[in-house]
Amino acid sequence: MSRIAVVEPGFYRIKLPQVLSDSTHGLIDAFELVTVRVRDAEGAEGVGYTYTVGRNGGAIHSTLAREIVPVATGQDADMIEALWHRLWWALHFGGRGGPTMLAISAFDIALWDLKAKRAGLPLYKLLGGFNANVPCYAGGIDLELPIDALLKQTDGNLAKGFRAIKMKVGRAKLSEDVERVAAMRKHLGDGFPLMVDANMKWTVDIAIRAARAFAPYDLVWLEEPIEPDDVAGHARVVREGGQPVAAGENQHTFSEFRQLITSGGVTYPEVDVTNCGGVTTFMKVAHLAEAYNLPLTTHGAHDIAVHMLASAPNRSYLEVHGFGLERYIADPLVIVEGNAVTPDRPGHGVRFDWAKLADLRVS
Repeated sequence: MSRIAVVEPGFYRIKLPQVLSDSTHGLIDAFELVTVRVRDAEGAEGVGYTYTVGRNGGAIHSTLAREIVPVATGQDADMIEALWHRLWWALHFGGRGGPTMLAISAFDIALWDLKAKRAGLPLYKLLGGFNANVPCYAGGIDLELPIDALLKQTDGNLAKGFRAIKMKVGRAKLSEDVERVAAMRKHLGDGFPLMVDANMKWTVDIAIRAARAFAPYDLVWLEEPIEPDDVAGHARVVREGGQPVAAGENQHTFSEFRQLITSGGVTYPEVDVTNCGGVTTFMKVAHLAEAYNLPLTTHGAHDIAVHMLASAPNRSYLEVHGFGLERYIADPLVIVEGNAVTPDRPGHGVRFDWAKLADLRVS
């Protein structure tokens, strides 16, 4: 039995290397990192984390420190499913989503990291293992970049080994989005994998118009065209827009994914391991998507999410984000000719530089 002895949350605010922009959040100059370190009675440690784009990290940290620590301490760390349900029902009335689910996600990731380390296995092999080389794309957060700067950024990502690119859409005029997508398609050439992301900007009817306007540019998918709770609207966009749709980064429970998938509202379920309920929920969504013959993609936390896709036969692309977390971890993710190489270190392999993070600690 691996008894939980210590649960240690951390909360940090990290300035971005450059200001990012999308249609919903506007300009983003920093993100919040909330970590949790779980140590068992033998001293083995698992690490989990979640993040925000600048707000609400305090609520996540408080949930970990005030609610999860007393519930989890002393429990058997190997009983991950039981612990997950214990936390879900303990926090259900005041939670079910939002900061509560982000806190559970970080804790669940730490438990899986601990379990894999104790087993001496990389996480993807503990989860079953499929293929350590995972197709990936560079996820640009670049709505406000001029076209020449957008193309320059793309060239930089190609030089890093990426062989698929995502760009932001959702500008004030649809004609501007079309102009930018056309410029990107011309720059990349025919057949190069290109995705676009609207960050929930549009109404259903505008999303359908946009999807049809993008038809000449051979997109892999149109991502988050409308707000996440409109399941029927998603189904209309998929049905009438003529484009594959990726969605799910703002779905925070398995039930939300079930509704989206079973309604026909998504082509590429897009799961964020740091906000959906952790590894435990992620793999349930992966299996549900497989049952519906849907390819799986991810949002954020690529250093951890790569393990999930490396164990999923229905994986498509791993999103690699530009938040700059690699400045604070050893051995950042390696990209080789369009594939992310899943690390073979025990656990998920993310090792924070705690001393370097200490100067950025909020509490």
